[in-house]
Amino acid sequence: MPLDFALLCVGALLGVGGASIYWREKEDVHRLVYGLSGGLCAAIFIAAIVPRGAHALATTLPLGLPWLGLRFRLDPLAAFFLAVVNLGGAAASAYAIGYGAHEKSPMRVLPFFPAFIAGMNAVVLADDAFAYLVAWEFMSLSSWALVISHHDHAENRAAAYIYLLMASFGTLCLLMAFGVLAGASGNYDFATIRETPKEAWKTGLALALVILGAGSKAGLVPLHIWLPLAHPAAPSHVSALMSGVMTKVAIYGFIRFAFDLLGAPAFWWSLHPLVFGAASALVGVLFATVQSDLKKLLAYSTIENVGIIFIALGLALAFKANDQALPAALAFTAALFHVFNHSLFKSVLFFGAGAVLGATGEKNIEKLGGLIRAMPRTAFMFLGGCVAIAALPPLNGFVSEWLVFQAILLSPNLPQWILKLTTPAVGVTLALSAALGAGAYVRAFGVAFLGRPRSPVAQQAKETDPWSLGAMSALLFLCLLAGVLPSFMIDTISPAAAEYVGGRMPAQSDIAWLSIAPIAQSRSSYNGLLVFGFIVFSALAALQTIRTFWPRPVRRAPPWDCGYLDPSPATQYTASSFAQPVRRALGAIAFSVRERLDMPLPGETRAAHFSVEIGDRFISYLYEPLSKAVWFCAGRLNVVAFLAIQEYLALVFAALVFLLLIVAL
Repeated sequence: MPLDFALLCVGALLGVGGASIYWREKEDVHRLVYGLSGGLCAAIFIAAIVPRGAHALATTLPLGLPWLGLRFRLDPLAAFFLAVVNLGGAAASAYAIGYGAHEKSPMRVLPFFPAFIAGMNAVVLADDAFAYLVAWEFMSLSSWALVISHHDHAENRAAAYIYLLMASFGTLCLLMAFGVLAGASGNYDFATIRETPKEAWKTGLALALVILGAGSKAGLVPLHIWLPLAHPAAPSHVSALMSGVMTKVAIYGFIRFAFDLLGAPAFWWSLHPLVFGAASALVGVLFATVQSDLKKLLAYSTIENVGIIFIALGLALAFKANDQALPAALAFTAALFHVFNHSLFKSVLFFGAGAVLGATGEKNIEKLGGLIRAMPRTAFMFLGGCVAIAALPPLNGFVSEWLVFQAILLSPNLPQWILKLTTPAVGVTLALSAALGAGAYVRAFGVAFLGRPRSPVAQQAKETDPWSLGAMSALLFLCLLAGVLPSFMIDTISPAAAEYVGGRMPAQSDIAWLSIAPIAQSRSSYNGLLVFGFIVFSALAALQTIRTFWPRPVRRAPPWDCGYLDPSPATQYTASSFAQPVRRALGAIAFSVRERLDMPLPGETRAAHFSVEIGDRFISYLYEPLSKAVWFCAGRLNVVAFLAIQEYLALVFAALVFLLLIVAL
């Protein structure tokens, strides 16, 4: 059975992690560990896409709680996310065969890498609260060990500490959500939770706790502060897994609760994901626009894309609550399609950032430049990832965002006025985020790969290894395939949409010329293959025209600046100057800015200095006061450590009476 085989492979991943300690003396231990991890991920991926019919598969292992065991289940939703997790895991493993050869302390990474993948798989397959929370915490702790693998840098230790705090907070929220749903009966298996009638206040409280718990792991604003710190701290193949895959496991958790365990939704459930999703999309892209650290820029763009997914899920909840099955299926399909797409192109971009870091030792794009000549293949892959994440046709990012906009255009059919007013505002925010995102990725690629090298390390860069190039090429090909032929992906998602929102989009395979139609061809349609053919034809025609009417060979000459030769690369357009208009016009929405200018007086020969400090308003106005309040309360509670035994007994008795009163009321 596919489920039993997948669980066997998950156990094998744990075994590979443990065996890596035994193999630590082997010369090519990283090749062995990553090779086995990639093979097991490929096996689970195949098990996930094997057709199973309409029935879900379930099994119980005699582990965990004696009266419960560990329950696991494979249904269309779990199968989809299982495929996403293991496609990303296989690509990261293949990439790491080459990238991992440069790791200074491989044994700080190798035992935890397959364990991290195993934890994500176990979360997706879990079918009871105990198994889910154990797998969730295991996923968090193994990823924390990977974040702190480069512990010799103080900023990495700080990032790991904040990540551990936020992960613990998320687990606590999910634990309380399960407690609310299970109630006094203590039935923690998902089947019983589904069937148990729920009071409105319980579902509302559980939904709020799930948004906090899953949202903190996914990177929803304002729970995002760990993400731009942890992703740059981890090795690049781990960053790709955390950004492209682990955040999707958190989104799976939200879907499992909101569309499955909580029962029939109320319309107001949709407001939370819509508002938080829109805020995440805008704040994430604004921060990405001003970042000079390449990996931190990609981390903030993950926040933006997670926001897009939550917007689509909020729309699906709104349509489902109003019994509009077809629009709900459209929004739900758009969300899952973007989950898949983001896992592909974000992995490509983090792999490209890792290749640049390995070749130059630099993450600051201000010190790069000209890499397109030294690393042409990496530059091409990174450019493809930028085109995909900027939602430009014919790649896959365009299709899923286009489907989200199509769902927004159906929002006037919703009867509630608050949704009629909120959804267009969310649509405007999404459109603004998409435009700013395109500019952010133009800035990242242009400054890092075009122009002239801004530092000696950029001038001496060499192309990355074949394994890294192969992993990036495979994922970029899938980006193109999903963008040119999206109908197959939409039909693959449809069984999950039919089960969880009660409807499905029209069968796209029945539409002529491989077009896709969200509702009906008379309303709107898109043909990725036709767009791709037009782009290829136009490019070849332009190339032939240039060769015909301008048959001179390409020549290189020194840069020219108004009649003067320009010998210094410092005169090039910088990333900071590119971002300055956006920072000054819209930056106040997301961050605080402090500019310092030291201008010499007339007659002085010293250089002028200009610096910009960008702060996160959520840290300044939310987390710093919260941290001070915690320390204040902790200081006041120190007196408890010095009580007499009689006072301790009185305190325990008072607490017991208080809890009994709560239960009685």
